Amino acid sequence: MDDLAFRRAEKNDIAAIIRLLADDPLGSLREDTSEPIAQCYLDAFSAIDADPHQLLAVATYKKEIIGTLQLSFIPGMSRKGSWRGQIESVRVAKDYRSAGIGKLAFQWAIEQCRQKNCNLVQLTTDKNRHDAHRFYDELGFKASHIGYKKQI
Repeated sequence: MDDLAFRRAEKNDIAAIIRLLADDPLGSLREDTSEPIAQCYLDAFSAIDADPHQLLAVATYKKEIIGTLQLSFIPGMSRKGSWRGQIESVRVAKDYRSAGIGKLAFQWAIEQCRQKNCNLVQLTTDKNRHDAHRFYDELGFKASHIGYKKQI
């Protein structure tokens, strides 16, 4: 896909990103795709965009937004002061799934982590995303930890 590109998201990409986040069984239950865009999304975008340790990205194909992901660059004391790259909210548009775009997105994201001198790349995934688990295994990720979350 010669016309596939990855770039930092811009404010006018927010609606497309929300649609991507909502276009799966879990996201459809928690995202709001109504117009106008809810203020919470605009506030979140502003906070992410202003933080040098955050990168909200989009994948474009022929100028159409067909994917998104968020990278967080996390400094830490453990592992001799290593930085971690956290990959989250990875989505590819339904019409483009199983075309290798997810793999290219992860390659791009991991390269961004390398450029930020991260020594580890990690992600979390819902226990019910079995296809995603197989995909992450194929990319060389290891299910080495158990994660917990608490909604507040």
